[in-house]
Parts: sequence; C-alpha cells; structure tokens
Amino acid sequence: MTYVMSDLHGEYRKYIQMLETINFSDEDTLFVLGDIVDRGDEPVRLLKDLMGRHNVFVTMGNHDYFACDVLSQLMEEITDDTTALAPELMNQVLDWVQDGGLNTMLQFRELSGEERNDIISFISSLPMVEIAEINDRCFVMSHAGLGNFQKGKKLRDYSVFELIGARPEPDIRCFDDETVFVVCGHTPTVNICGENRIYQKNGNIYIDCGAVFGGKLGCLCLDTMEEFYV
Repeated sequence: MTYVMSDLHGEYRKYIQMLETINFSDEDTLFVLGDIVDRGDEPVRLLKDLMGRHNVFVTMGNHDYFACDVLSQLMEEITDDTTALAPELMNQVLDWVQDGGLNTMLQFRELSGEERNDIISFISSLPMVEIAEINDRCFVMSHAGLGNFQKGKKLRDYSVFELIGARPEPDIRCFDDETVFVVCGHTPTVNICGENRIYQKNGNIYIDCGAVFGGKLGCLCLDTMEEFYV
C-alpha cells in the first residue's frame, strides 16, 4: 500500500503511532509532504528515523527549507574564533526561533559533526514534488500544492515559494483529467473546512490536520483512499 501524510513537525510519537495504526511494513510506501522539523518535541529524532527508511520519501517543506538554510550558515559561521554572528544571520536565527525552530536548533547542536552533515545533506536534497501513479489515479504531491496555478504551466516552472509556501485554492481544479489529484499539506485543514480532517475538493486533497497544534495527524492510503487519524 502507498500512504501519504504531512506536517509532522517533530511529532515523533504521533508518527510512530500512525505507522502502527496503518501496519506499515517494508512492502509499503510512505510519502511525507514536508515540514518535518520545528515546533514539536523531537524533530531530530524524527529526521533520523525518516532518513533510515528505504521506503519513505520526503518532499521539502517551508520549515525544512528555512531550517536547512540557517543551520548550514551556522555550521560555516561558528568556529572556535567566533565571538558574534553577523547581524543578518542573527536576524534569521531569531526569526526561525520565533517560528518554532528552537527545538530543532538545540537538538541539532547535540549531534556529532558527521550527523550534522548527514542531516544537512538529507534536507538539502529533498525534492519539491513527488508524483505517484496508483491504480487508475495520478497524485501530484508537494508541501503547499501548486501555488499561482495556471493552465499549461509546467511543474518545473513553479517557484520554490509556489510549491512550499503558497496557500490553497480549493475552488480551482488544476487538471481537467479527474483522475489526477493534487495532494498537499502546509495549511491546516481546520483553516479550510473548519475541521481537523483530510479535505477533498475539485481534485485537491489537503492532509495537514494540525497535529502539532492539538489537532490530528492524518494519513491517506492512495490505493483505497481510506483515511487514518491519530
């Protein structure tokens, strides 16, 4: 079976509970649509778990993108001779912490140099989009969907922001072919439909059910379209 979830935000225990709920095995496939880090309690432990699984595929989220940028700069900037950070980098760090990055930064700091490099390499290599063809359906998956959608616009022409930072437009059907779906996270579904549940409209599937905000972790089976929650 093939599953998709998003916006884990360091919620390692909910993630493990979900894997147990769906009886996830080595024969299954899982797509995680970004925002692995920040806000939750165990972002680095979650990252390590995902990095160690051959059948889990992660796309870039806006939090992952920003965290990777800041952490990469800090690794270059901080040496034995460092007495202060450059003002621009300090502002980025403060913005990141304010947006939930403190646990990620503190836990990253406790890692060995090799582990830090492995994590930076992993995050920086994450794709913006994944596509899965299952049964008679095609699923186009990215963290935020297809922002500023235009008919005929190629996936390669979407900007980073349009794929990881835009907000949903559920009233717009992106593909005339009704067997093609856009799956995304990023915006908690409570802000779209008023409930912490997976929401579908016009071929758009929104799966961020606000796990880190006291909502639920949602997971969708792409083979059967069955929904799971923890």
